Amino acid sequence: MDPIDRVRAVLVAVGLGDVVLELGDSARTAQLAADAIGAHFGIHVPVGAIAKSLLFIVNAQPVIVLAAGDRNVSYKQLGAIYGVSRKKVKLADAATVLQVTGYEVGGVAPIGHTQSLPVLIDEALSRFQTVWAAAGAHHAVFPVEYVKLVEITSGRVAALAEEILTR
Repeated sequence: MDPIDRVRAVLVAVGLGDVVLELGDSARTAQLAADAIGAHFGIHVPVGAIAKSLLFIVNAQPVIVLAAGDRNVSYKQLGAIYGVSRKKVKLADAATVLQVTGYEVGGVAPIGHTQSLPVLIDEALSRFQTVWAAAGAHHAVFPVEYVKLVEITSGRVAALAEEILTR
């Protein structure tokens, strides 16, 4: 089963149906995703409403972190959750992401991983009723209510990120 179909299958299984949208443009980054979704629907989608799915290795263990597109994950805060220093927190490289999640960087979905992974969700995503997440490829996304995202991922909500400062 290809990665997009794997996401579709999970979404159907949890009762959301096939809500995957395959875009004509890349949604590899939060900004690209917001722009592509906005162009598709003719609406403004805040970058913060894009749920980035990032694989971190914390003290040699993989963990998925879902963060708002307008935030950076704090290695210090992530390490504190696991009782380790930020030096024990690393963003996984592309090969590890594919091996552990079954998705390529830029298309990592918050669900349907090839192995069971703990999921942490930054509380900043709760600012949005509906968030958009990658659906297995850099051009595929799906909308989901924030509360449903927490439910379907069995995610633990915590303060994990800092606002990206722009000049």
